[in-house]
Amino acid sequence: MDISNLKINGMVNPIGFDFSDLRVAWTVENSQASRQAFAKVELSLTEDFEDILYSVEGENLSQTGTRLDYGLQAETRYYVRVTVIDDLGQKAVSKPAFFETAKDENWLGQWITGQESKDTHIVLHKNFDLTKEVSKARLYISGLGLFEARLNGQKIGEEVLTPYYSRYPDEVQFMTFDLTQALAISQNTLEIALGNGWYKGRFGLNGQKENFGSEFKAIAELHITFSDGSKSIIATDQSWSYRLSQTQISDIYDGEDIDFTLSDRELKPVKITSQEGKLLPRYSLPVKEMESLPVKEVIITPAGETVLDFGQNFAGYVAVKSSLPYGTRLLLEFGEILQDGNFNRDNYRSARSEFSFTSDGKERLVKPRFTYFGFRYVRVTGWVGDLTAEDFTGIALYSEMKQTGFIETGHAGVNQLFSNALWGQKSNFIDFPTDCPQRDERLGWTGDAQVFAATASYNMDTAAFYNKFLHDLRTEQVKYDGILPGVIPVFEPERVVFSSVWGDLATILPSVLMEHFGDSSALSQYYPMMKDWVDKVTREDMKRGQRYLYDFGNQLGDWLAMDGRTPQSMEGGTDTYFIGSCYYAASVKMTADAARTLGNEADASFYDDLFEKIQQSILREYFAASGRLVFDTQTAYIVALHTDIYVNKERLITDLRNRLYKDCYKLTGGFVGAPLMCKVFAENGLVDEAFYFLTQPEFPGWMHCVNLGATTIWERWNSVLDDGKLSGKMMNSLNHYAYGSVVEFLYRNVAGFKAKAAGFKTIHFAPLLSAKLRTFKASYSSAYGTYGSSWEIMSDGQVKVTLDVPFNAEAEVDLPDYDGAAIGTVGSGHYEWIYRPTRELRSKFNRNSIVKDWIADSRGKEVVKEQSPLLDYYLMTGNTDFLYESLETLPSKDYMGFTQEEVNRLAEGILAIYEV
Repeated sequence: MDISNLKINGMVNPIGFDFSDLRVAWTVENSQASRQAFAKVELSLTEDFEDILYSVEGENLSQTGTRLDYGLQAETRYYVRVTVIDDLGQKAVSKPAFFETAKDENWLGQWITGQESKDTHIVLHKNFDLTKEVSKARLYISGLGLFEARLNGQKIGEEVLTPYYSRYPDEVQFMTFDLTQALAISQNTLEIALGNGWYKGRFGLNGQKENFGSEFKAIAELHITFSDGSKSIIATDQSWSYRLSQTQISDIYDGEDIDFTLSDRELKPVKITSQEGKLLPRYSLPVKEMESLPVKEVIITPAGETVLDFGQNFAGYVAVKSSLPYGTRLLLEFGEILQDGNFNRDNYRSARSEFSFTSDGKERLVKPRFTYFGFRYVRVTGWVGDLTAEDFTGIALYSEMKQTGFIETGHAGVNQLFSNALWGQKSNFIDFPTDCPQRDERLGWTGDAQVFAATASYNMDTAAFYNKFLHDLRTEQVKYDGILPGVIPVFEPERVVFSSVWGDLATILPSVLMEHFGDSSALSQYYPMMKDWVDKVTREDMKRGQRYLYDFGNQLGDWLAMDGRTPQSMEGGTDTYFIGSCYYAASVKMTADAARTLGNEADASFYDDLFEKIQQSILREYFAASGRLVFDTQTAYIVALHTDIYVNKERLITDLRNRLYKDCYKLTGGFVGAPLMCKVFAENGLVDEAFYFLTQPEFPGWMHCVNLGATTIWERWNSVLDDGKLSGKMMNSLNHYAYGSVVEFLYRNVAGFKAKAAGFKTIHFAPLLSAKLRTFKASYSSAYGTYGSSWEIMSDGQVKVTLDVPFNAEAEVDLPDYDGAAIGTVGSGHYEWIYRPTRELRSKFNRNSIVKDWIADSRGKEVVKEQSPLLDYYLMTGNTDFLYESLETLPSKDYMGFTQEEVNRLAEGILAIYEV
């Protein structure tokens, strides 16, 4: 029995964060028992726990967030230990974890800057001598826009792009670094290099600069404790100097230029400056160099360019092994796609997206410090000598998060889709969730974040990452009377985006985090955001008489749907106010549920009542008495089912099926409809349709993008046309994660990881099987431990299903197509079932499969030819009326001459086409 994954506020051994709300979480592995009978959490100043400061214990301590009510001191390292006894009496004690508080709010250090023009990059400099042995040293530091600190020539820490994005006029994060082992008992040199970053570089849809400030600046305090107990503080002040940097240009959008021939720069005295935002202990997760990617191929294009293909679209930069001659300038340009075989970055719009350096002749590893790029391809100009792939390494940057979800299927395209969604997340989770990592945007669009939140939280441990994002969102929301902006940062307050779906992130993201991580203390922090959002919509509704509808304002709706006015339309064909009203109702319900979880029964009752009124208003406004929804679009039906707002569910599903038939089984949804599509279908009896839309290879759809070579998720279904050409340049990213939300369907429905209790303490395990995937294997490391799921449709027609349930958790089991005795609820352990299903699952087709798919398969086409001369004749003569009919619907087309006998013969042949 082992205790693992011991986390403090969702992080492993964090240093320098705000721990005013201190929570500890853990998991238990390798136990022969099922449940926790007793737990204890202890806090100590020492790793041996000889002097325990605080402890809490009991039968019901939460694995997902036990709160420690203890008055912490600044600049102090604390150790945490967890003891668990299981229901068999076995005991386990964790290895100690630690966390360390930041300095207090009183700063001896001052903000300092250079005396050059605001565009001249500088490096701040301080020499100091130490004559005594150091027992403890901490550097507390921030720099704007971005900083990289070095001690005695060595980079301090592994993080990049510090101090990350903040709403700088309000607050600036400072970092804490442990320098105890790095300081020398002699002369030391501390340097702080500065870059533009989000603070003063180009940032925003209008490409504006200096959104938050116009000068480079830094503040720091190095706190040293010596072995004899004496202390010293080295702080930024007028004794510091600065020199001009070798970095000539740095910008998030445009890239970075370095000139290594600029050496021996003169030191000059700094000047004291100020910063409006309050210094706060960090709340951003570390962004690090998380993965290395080799060059897949060196390409010489038809235009004679040298292009590196990394084989994967990702975000980060390239490290170059350089021994280029003195004065040689190497230029790297970044792009996502080749056009006519040549390098292209037209869809980056105004983003220059370049990295260059001028060599000083020394052998060195060169990489940027103050920028990152989204790319797959790199054009190399200026290389001297033979260029080899080994001279270049792709470095993927993202916030430090553990991957928690893994999926592997028998369908190569679905496996690639999972990889694409995961890489889309990695690429856009650099400190805060952006829409894209490459063009002149990279903003915190809340609609994208909302639809992807659940998928993201299966894929990776997002608790601390999203906590930072919610902090950023709340900082903006309080300025706008409860509006959760559609995008952050807000540069034009008078044009703040106030829209459903986007703003509903205020309720959806906290609900997703509660479901995945089960931390009610964290939920209490987010609850004011939830409440303020729904109250704002309610107040705006009340201004015009309170219709209990969100049918006002300029809403974004089913963004980039295929049923808009044109193929490049922004707004889809589904009524935006219907979408807005349904999401308003759902947000009110989630707020009621959160209030109930937090023990606030008064709020829960209030919002329950409000939900009922909104629901009834929607039913009166948008549904006929017969149950017909007045909007006949895929997304409208999906939204109604997703939010459980309808008069007659069976009528709604029937009409949805008819809509799919009218649409020739083509996906039409955008940012609202498509992410929900497969999940909603699966949970409302349209399982065949869910697998069909997941795997169908034609445009538009997920497999169509995969088959065209996508390695991340595209912004548009038609981002790349069948001929390999970009469909447009102005708003066309090949690394947008929103449509990757379909992966939630794989975890939740196909694997059967559907939470029934917070933190996945209980799941409903009812996996969906399909010959389209043949085999399926998934795991998810939940807040309670790792769930495992697999299924296989075997060649003899039987199925094998396995389930792993972690310690202190349970699963309500409903095996698919199973007629044995009810299994019910099972506890921790490994389970296997082999049985013969109640229906044939090996067949590639079933009774709902459509003619179009039969004849796309060589075996199916042969069956049609042999068993249905009439249908074969119609198809040969160009009659396509039947392409979207199935074995269930063909008999009803008696006016075309089909008999039930002929359909039965077709069925016998079609259903005998096995995939396994």
